[in-house]
Amino acid sequence: MGLTTPLMKRLARTIVAGMFVAAPGALFVGAAHAANYNPTETSRRNAGTPNSSIVVKNKSGTVIEYGNQYITYSAPSPKLDGLGEALFMENCASCHGTQADGVPANGTTGAYPDLVGLGPATIDFWVVSGRMPSANPRAIEASRRLPRLTPNQALAIAAWVNSLAPSIPLVPTPHLANANVSDGAALFALNCASCHTIEGDGDALASSTFSPSLRNIPAFQVVEAIRTGPANMPRFTGNLSDQQVLDVTKYVTTEIQHPNNPGGFGLGGLGPVAEGFVGLLLGVGVLVLVCYWIGERS
Repeated sequence: MGLTTPLMKRLARTIVAGMFVAAPGALFVGAAHAANYNPTETSRRNAGTPNSSIVVKNKSGTVIEYGNQYITYSAPSPKLDGLGEALFMENCASCHGTQADGVPANGTTGAYPDLVGLGPATIDFWVVSGRMPSANPRAIEASRRLPRLTPNQALAIAAWVNSLAPSIPLVPTPHLANANVSDGAALFALNCASCHTIEGDGDALASSTFSPSLRNIPAFQVVEAIRTGPANMPRFTGNLSDQQVLDVTKYVTTEIQHPNNPGGFGLGGLGPVAEGFVGLLLGVGVLVLVCYWIGERS
């Protein structure tokens, strides 16, 4: 027993050291694979603007639809303008002004954002996600909550605001059947995970701002966020093609929102750092205890 116990102790120390050496190596292997993927192909066409393979204009020459087999962007129907104006006056004009230019009734220019020319996708995103009308107009960042208006009402407001100065991006319809989840995972890791975390749970940012969780978000809202860049989020317009945006959207709405967890217990999606800590604590800890137990019994 005098010889066996030190042997078991050395074995336990070797296992612990091996885990700390091997874990960083595994991380660098994944990072090297991601580094070979180019997420910023600025020369690519179909980047959320009307340079797509499909472009439809109305009689006055205004673009009302564009896109391709990956994402189709459409302007809200002009028939919604009347309803949209009434809803805007009731829910939005007190801050953004009756002309949606950010000048409220008291005439304070620049007090609130100017919405004219932002494109219907921007307006639709803020309303349909429940961020607007804001519960607290003085909040540093508007939080996602249960929307006060229906999706059709949000489209109506977007239609009226867009009628003041027709612009892009239009409201997207992603065709998820044409997406590649593995490419979406690589793109998400390189472009999104630094703020939203690799598990999509969101995190705190500087100056009391935050990146929101990506749970329970419809696919079209994911595309709207990528193309319009709400709040602190960058606007991915020319650096990601529609195919790449679709791939990210597919990954978010499948692997992040409905994780498969093939390895077993997902630990609530806490992320690789917390999961690695639990793995080391439980896995290595149990192995060490087993080694000591075997050594003491030998």
